[in-house]
Amino acid sequence: MANLKFKIQNSKFRKLWIGIAILIILSPVGLILPELLKAGGDWGEWGADEIEKIAGYVPRGLKKLSELWKVPIPDYAFSGWEQGLKSYIGYIFSGIIGAALVIGVSILIGKIFAGKNGNS
Repeated sequence: MANLKFKIQNSKFRKLWIGIAILIILSPVGLILPELLKAGGDWGEWGADEIEKIAGYVPRGLKKLSELWKVPIPDYAFSGWEQGLKSYIGYIFSGIIGAALVIGVSILIGKIFAGKNGNS
């Protein structure tokens, strides 16, 4: 019976997992399009220095917060993988790592709350 329940849940989420995989594979589009269109940095992923170039100043709160956090994988690229095909592969790996972390934390939080409600 437990095996049947797993198969039902597995098929129920199959489309979700396929969608997530497609989004991860398509993630380099965020690198390719700005490069092809000569648009500069990726949309919405500007650092404080890029915002200063665009807007002419950096808001005080943003400047303060930007010094607080240093990213583990800067620009979604591993050291030495900043150009060409390697940059796209690094971008996909970053997407996989990020998606795995989000999914893992979501599952963990779900299990914690399900346990508190008596549902396991």
